[in-house]
Amino acid sequence: MPSSLTCAQDPPATLDTVGLVDQRLGNAGPSGSAPILEDGDVDPWALPQLKDTGQSWKELSMAGRVLQGAAGFLKVCGLLGSLYLFICSLDILSSAFQLLGSKVAGDIFKDNVVLSNPVAGLVIGVLGTVLVQSSSTSSSIVVSMVASKLLTVRASVPVIMGVNVGTSVTSTLVSMAQSGDRDAFRRAFGGSAVHGIFNWLTALTLLPLESAAAPLERLSALALGAASLQPGGHAPDILKVLTRPLTRLIVQLDADVITGSGTGNATNSSLIKRWCGTEAQTTAGNSSTCAAATGGPCPARNSSATEEQLPCRHLFEGTALADLAVGFILLAASLLMLCACLALIVKLLSSTLRGRVGQAVSTVVNADFPSPFGWLSGYLAILVGAGLTFALQSSSVFTAAVVPLMGVRVISLERAYPLFLGSNIGTTTTALLAALASPSDMLISAVQVALIHFFFNLAGILLWYVVPVLRLPIPLAKRFGDLTARYRWVAVAYLLLSFLLLPLAACGLSLAGSTVLAAVGGPLLVLVLLIILVAILQRHRPAWLPRRLRSWAWLPLWLRSLEPWDRLVSRCCPCKACSPPQAAAKEAHCYENPEVLASQQL
Repeated sequence: MPSSLTCAQDPPATLDTVGLVDQRLGNAGPSGSAPILEDGDVDPWALPQLKDTGQSWKELSMAGRVLQGAAGFLKVCGLLGSLYLFICSLDILSSAFQLLGSKVAGDIFKDNVVLSNPVAGLVIGVLGTVLVQSSSTSSSIVVSMVASKLLTVRASVPVIMGVNVGTSVTSTLVSMAQSGDRDAFRRAFGGSAVHGIFNWLTALTLLPLESAAAPLERLSALALGAASLQPGGHAPDILKVLTRPLTRLIVQLDADVITGSGTGNATNSSLIKRWCGTEAQTTAGNSSTCAAATGGPCPARNSSATEEQLPCRHLFEGTALADLAVGFILLAASLLMLCACLALIVKLLSSTLRGRVGQAVSTVVNADFPSPFGWLSGYLAILVGAGLTFALQSSSVFTAAVVPLMGVRVISLERAYPLFLGSNIGTTTTALLAALASPSDMLISAVQVALIHFFFNLAGILLWYVVPVLRLPIPLAKRFGDLTARYRWVAVAYLLLSFLLLPLAACGLSLAGSTVLAAVGGPLLVLVLLIILVAILQRHRPAWLPRRLRSWAWLPLWLRSLEPWDRLVSRCCPCKACSPPQAAAKEAHCYENPEVLASQQL
């Protein structure tokens, strides 16, 4: 290569795919020691060998041991308290989203004409779950609609798929709180993205199959026919028992209004619960002899019993504010508490899980069975994730707790992936037990919808985990993590596009009719598939492509690089958090030269 094209002293590295971000770009110095790659770079996804820089327990004096023990006890108490407030803030955040969007979500679910379109059903399930921030609430609306004959079981299957996709937005929001550290943000966002990518891949794979042959509906009907159902089972409520004493003092919502808005039976205009029970009051009769004989008021013929409603005791009791205003207040307060608790949890974890303690925890969590049974470790992680989610009764809380642990290098992405898959299974078993507690007239519909949700996640595990080569969410999540470590605004773009803008666009096209949806979405889907195919051939079989398609250098810069978009975002947001590292930007500018791109080996 001519010297005029050289942008640095070192020779340029080989590009895997021309126009994509060089995966080596990241922090100048990752913390800890990690495995070294062949070209001398440090693998940012590898777990380092943590070193104990302090004194051992035997070397400490009695006073030092007391101080270290007291510090450890205070750290554990602070960690548990922060975790408790973190879970409570997630509950308040869910209530805020329900106040902001539950009526809209109910109106969306209520339009069963639109839900008859599978694509519309999928995106409406995503939007509804994002609005109410609760897959259980969205599932209960679907169950009520199926039980009320407003929605068929076949039409509910795409909605359930969308509900499963929408619930992964919580972990993405939690990962955004670690955007201050590029290296931690890479791993945290990659961990949240692997969950969302798995849900999207499973939904997009099974949706055409379900529309053509309805395997999930048939399998759930077969399992339902083989079982003898009796109502009366109840789902565990461990987490709610712990958080309810605090959260019910802040706000209480009427869940019947949310469900009724989807079935058209809503009777109260406000979601804020105002009455929490009744108290019976009996007016005694006029007979004094009866009272003297019984020692109290007697049920005389002219006595009457009245019920007095008891008001709820919470912060917004009897407020004159609208649901929208209360929702915005709770949203701001819960996000502030969420970020503060998460920052404190990360600091305490970084301080506690270091040295021998951190190495022991990381070794236990990421340990594998001895050969030749090492492949069983991932399936054990799936069972652990399912069990913990079943115990917590919330997949959002479990995934939101795993993401910070990935950021501080305690859990690897390869181990977090089966934990997230197990979390999907755990939340469906909880929904199944909750369905068994339904009234007798809704029992069959509720259980079948819960079984469809279970078989959907089970099919996803069979597709994207059983065969190691098909574990595509892991490399895709690493790509996203490396990209967001350099351009942190990409995380916001991913969040808006995946869970809001693209579902809204698909929903709007669905409202225009199936013909319009196929005419607009079909060519776009074919174009995306062609780009993916060309990119794969560029990396593995460039000789199969015409010479012009062996690189993207012929495209305009804004179509093959994020640098122009990054400069635009940097102008709108002139802060260090939005701009890439200086060394990374310089190297990327070198590779944006078309002559340099054309000279690289493919």
